Amino acid sequence: MYAVIVTGGKQYRVMQGETLKVEKIDLEEGKSFDIDSVLMIGDGEKVTVGTPNVSGAKVTATIKSHGRLDKVRIVKFRRRKHHRKQMGHRQYFTEIEITGIAG
Repeated sequence: MYAVIVTGGKQYRVMQGETLKVEKIDLEEGKSFDIDSVLMIGDGEKVTVGTPNVSGAKVTATIKSHGRLDKVRIVKFRRRKHHRKQMGHRQYFTEIEITGIAG
């Protein structure tokens, strides 16, 4: 059984027992929470597609850890203009484990 969920403005295809990194969620480590925005649920040959969400479906997840991703370097350069600008960014993430899919 799998589901397509939305969290942090991005869509993820998840299965039970899977671990993934998503945008930061403000909860403590070890806490369990529900994701109600489920776009699709697939169970073998049976596929349920929502409009836009599947009614009554939810995915349960547990927070494993928080952290920051590797630095992304941004360089703006204009040739022959004596202009060069460097910036960097490290995005926060939350690592979650999918514990259940109900639909």
